[in-house]
Amino acid sequence: TIKITIYRLAKKARLVEYLCAAAENGKEVTVLIELRARFDEQNNIEWSERLEEAGCRVLYGFEGYKVHSKICLITYRSKSEPNNKNEIRYITQIGTGNYNEKTAKMYTDYSLMTANQEIGTDAAEFFKNMSIGNLHGAYRHLIVSPVSLKARVLATMDEEIEKGSAGRIIMKMNSVTDVDFIRKVEEASCAGVKVDLIVRGICCILPQVPGHTENVRVTSIVGRYLEHSRIYLFGADEEDAKVYIASADFMTRNTTKRVEVAAPIWDKAIKERIMAMFHLMLKDNVKARELGSDGNYSRVTDSDVKLNSQEYFFAMSYQQAENTEK
Repeated sequence: TIKITIYRLAKKARLVEYLCAAAENGKEVTVLIELRARFDEQNNIEWSERLEEAGCRVLYGFEGYKVHSKICLITYRSKSEPNNKNEIRYITQIGTGNYNEKTAKMYTDYSLMTANQEIGTDAAEFFKNMSIGNLHGAYRHLIVSPVSLKARVLATMDEEIEKGSAGRIIMKMNSVTDVDFIRKVEEASCAGVKVDLIVRGICCILPQVPGHTENVRVTSIVGRYLEHSRIYLFGADEEDAKVYIASADFMTRNTTKRVEVAAPIWDKAIKERIMAMFHLMLKDNVKARELGSDGNYSRVTDSDVKLNSQEYFFAMSYQQAENTEK
């Protein structure tokens, strides 16, 4: 079986053709599609009709809540297990960006594909809940709004607050407007926790305000690509740090009025890679702008060595692709 949530589709979407081909080939395909994706409503309506015609089961979301999550679950019977147990197995993909071929060329996003069965079990439970309209399901590892995402993130921030000056919080997202989150950031700063927020767009928190946010730094990176990834990192120790990738910004609409999914990163190598990329973004002094306590943004001029994080990652990806081809 294949189950997937779709928020925003391009006018030409090979993904839909693949899903239709799977359904026509006898696979059970379930698609939860959000018809109210701004700017792409017509595309989504037309593609949903194509999916239904091909035999896919199409769900259309919920009144009062947008389904903004980016999650895909593949379920199969494994015939290669020891003793030929023919067990049910899961492959789960969770991302920060839409399944949209147009935006994929212009946005920066992260995607996790995992064969971890605990994550897969949570994903299966998620789709089961979505199919019966249950927005308040319980999950062991995935963090899902509107029920648990904000509460879990704030609780994890409390863990860093308890560490005082040894605590560390780094988060990246499009926008910040959620009042509860803003107050928790202020609380963390007052406790001595060093907080870095990489926020491309709207940010309703002023850093460097004495007595409130003097341990908070806010930067915005605007470059060749649109920064779209949402990443939450808690802890200064690489071994014990908690890292999540998510579909959610910390805006009230995301935390209370949308179905969002955040996934933990457990693989040591992937976690180290994300942390290294975070630290590079924090060193960007070409496309980054730092928010001041007066609400104005200014260029980052803390080093004579110029670093454009987007261009660095582009070159790194290009080199990796070349090495793979060889």
